[in-house]
Amino acid sequence: MSATRAMDPHQSAVLLDDADPSPLFTPFDLRGLHLANRFVMAPMTRNRSPGGVPGDDVVEYYRRRARHLGLIVTEGALIDHPSAGSDSAVPHLYGTEAREGWTRVVEAVHREGGRIVAQMWHLGGMRAPGRPPHPEAPVVTPSGIDGSGSRVGRPATAADIDAIIAAYARSARFAAAAGFDGIEVHGAHGYLLDQFLWSATNRRTDDYGGTPTQRARLSAEVVSALRDAVGPDFPILFRYSQWKATDYNARVAESPQTLDALLSPLVAAGVDAFHVSTRRYWLGAFEGDPRTLAGWTKSLTGLPTIALGSVGVTTSFGGEESGAQSLSIAPLIELFERGEFDLVGLGRAVLSDPGWPTKLRERRHGEIRQYQKGHESQGLR
Repeated sequence: MSATRAMDPHQSAVLLDDADPSPLFTPFDLRGLHLANRFVMAPMTRNRSPGGVPGDDVVEYYRRRARHLGLIVTEGALIDHPSAGSDSAVPHLYGTEAREGWTRVVEAVHREGGRIVAQMWHLGGMRAPGRPPHPEAPVVTPSGIDGSGSRVGRPATAADIDAIIAAYARSARFAAAAGFDGIEVHGAHGYLLDQFLWSATNRRTDDYGGTPTQRARLSAEVVSALRDAVGPDFPILFRYSQWKATDYNARVAESPQTLDALLSPLVAAGVDAFHVSTRRYWLGAFEGDPRTLAGWTKSLTGLPTIALGSVGVTTSFGGEESGAQSLSIAPLIELFERGEFDLVGLGRAVLSDPGWPTKLRERRHGEIRQYQKGHESQGLR
């Protein structure tokens, strides 16, 4: 069955009954980290850690999902830099209390047999000025503009860049000390590192702007600093996207050649896997070629990839109808067996139903709690 036909919105979800999910329940090793299956919980911002400290509800939130997924990527957690965030309820990757909270999360996940990596987050120009946890901190961006060219924050100085890289390294050591199984760098969706990758927001004329390779320099230097901080055997994932939270049609790469130029420095710096965020996982990345963005990423870099984008839900991120049947995984299996990706990211599907992968494996389709926009709180427990 072709991916195109399986995505016909008029087809019945009964197609799932003919799709064998077992290939997605094979184990996978990521730089020595053994994963029980191919499903990855994608990061989803929760704003439920007062003072940046994960509490009992955060422990329980991740524990409930750990037994069903090969890997959990935490919600975005702020690195140890004053300009990183805009909300005091977003968890931190710094501070004694936050480390104690995260250690409890990690231990709970491990008791369930799961694996968990911490996502490292800096908002850059997406940060609202004057907001906690450091309202006095400036908004730092590559060039002081957003994607439309409007003024946002101020351009990062050489000193800012050095401080940001050092902050990533400190927070990586924090994550290792808290017991995490790895780290993920958030380089997607229009946040700081993505702002450097994207030509619309990066108009710099120094070594951090210009060609795609130069625009990737900050991300590569961050990854290199992380590798130095955590050593050779600690997995480092890098999440990137074409689309931005403020522009679903944005593209950091218009061709495979540009994508290669952006990703190659990250591979050389020490990335172990790419988390490829799209809004519809099955779509071709470039005109005239059906290969997905995850498929291109794996082909160009030779590294494992996580495919993400409307798996298990009927709407793409942002609310539009995706054209997918909520439970049909036939196209997903076809692309997986074609070798386009190694792991599958689940976001809203496991937000609404922590047991989604297990129910899929056991063919308990009627028991799956479907995601409905506006009902997100049902899965936050």
